[in-house]
Amino acid sequence: MWEWIRLTNNKKKPTQSKHGSHPPKNMEESIPALINRMEQSKDFIKWTIEGPTSCILSYYTTLVDSKIVNRHILPTIKEEKRSSLDELQSYLPLEKMIMTDDPEKIKNYLLQGFVFIQMEERHSQGLLIPASKREGRKISIPEVEFSVVGPKEAFVESIDTNINLVRKRITKTQLTIEEVSVGSYTETRIAILYIDEIADKENVQTVLQRLHNINYDQVIDSSFISQMISDNSNSPFPLFLDTERPDRTVEALIEGKISIIVDGSPHSIIAPSTFTEFLSSSDDYFIPWPLASTFRLIRLFAVLFSVLITSLYVAVLTHHVEMIPDQLMATIVTSRANIPFPPILEVIILEFAIELLREAGARLPSKIGQTIGIVGGIVIGTAAVDAGLTSNVLLILVALGALASFTTPVYQFSNTIRLIRFPFIIGAQIWGVLGIGIISAFLIGHLIQLKSIGRPFLAPLYPTRLKDLKDAFIRLPFNKQYTRPFEVRPTDPTRFNKSLADEKRDIDE
Repeated sequence: MWEWIRLTNNKKKPTQSKHGSHPPKNMEESIPALINRMEQSKDFIKWTIEGPTSCILSYYTTLVDSKIVNRHILPTIKEEKRSSLDELQSYLPLEKMIMTDDPEKIKNYLLQGFVFIQMEERHSQGLLIPASKREGRKISIPEVEFSVVGPKEAFVESIDTNINLVRKRITKTQLTIEEVSVGSYTETRIAILYIDEIADKENVQTVLQRLHNINYDQVIDSSFISQMISDNSNSPFPLFLDTERPDRTVEALIEGKISIIVDGSPHSIIAPSTFTEFLSSSDDYFIPWPLASTFRLIRLFAVLFSVLITSLYVAVLTHHVEMIPDQLMATIVTSRANIPFPPILEVIILEFAIELLREAGARLPSKIGQTIGIVGGIVIGTAAVDAGLTSNVLLILVALGALASFTTPVYQFSNTIRLIRFPFIIGAQIWGVLGIGIISAFLIGHLIQLKSIGRPFLAPLYPTRLKDLKDAFIRLPFNKQYTRPFEVRPTDPTRFNKSLADEKRDIDE
């Protein structure tokens, strides 16, 4: 096809030294040595093009788009009048080409899908041409944060596509994007998005400093970053909001928050975040505010119910039997007549069975997982009651508690609810209702101490800020939300002019 192209196969074997097959990192590597080392990989090739001036192309075939090479680069090189790299650069119909003699820069760009061209092998300078292959998933609907109304776009694994989804919604030059690379092996691109005239500079510097301080060999997903820059990595509570929705990310940016997008992850991290944000859903802003407020209160009640219901069952049956009404006592006594276990063991057995069903349903393929969840719950629950391992009253309570934990819109927060119910069960077994109160005090104290990039996690509840409660457990109408949340310290706290929003004018036809 290309008769004048010769693929060099004389690859040298790596020379062993006391440092191994690769040169030590503190020694500068020449360009010929760098190319020779990269040739040890089967997907790296070096083409020698014979002509008036010898030309060498080096690149990774798995990272480079062959159409760009065959349609744009090779036909231009074939012309004899291209006798220098400067002339070649002026005639190539491509952008962002780089002329360099820095081996480290050449290595980094070759690993990003660039083609490296030298006019002669002995020349130290070469031309880097962008020709990267873009493979990825197309934009689809949200799978975790699905909404009945509102936008139906979700982030994908491409960082450039995700930034595009944000930029097309914020048509202002104030939207600023800074980029860093993290991971000694993966060198993952991480974009930090914020609106320059709104976001607090201290928050931005805190995020940038923590990202620069990361010393780890790989970053695969945004969850790696949220754990590495967290204010308290030992807390079971997620301190950063993780979302797959571009519209929710844009909403956070306009409030003065910061978004972190990781290449290869279909999620965006929002910082700083507060406890109340994990109880709010995107649907809350697409429906009238009375309905949205009601649903948020239902979610709050569901979280409390899921955490406390089984521990209250253990506390009442173990220490406070006198609290049970007489009519209800007969039902409980009948249901527990043939059960040989104390309430604490009965609860642990059933909770453990529910957790097994959850994990099995989550790890199996979607169609099989749904079947396992439904059939397994019915079969195991019925068999446990018939076998006398648990009471039907507890089965109903545990099932309702598990169902209530799924009402939280954020998946990471539902996992936290699954975990923190067990300390309450143990406290209820030891001290009864007093034990539940003690564990609650420890939990509230822990929440008060938590911070998200240095900002209070429990705001606006603690410290109390009444103005910020307008979009906490209830959502007031949009015309009442004329200020941005104070806990993020926005540079411009005013969202719009309140007096103009309150005016209602009759327009005469």
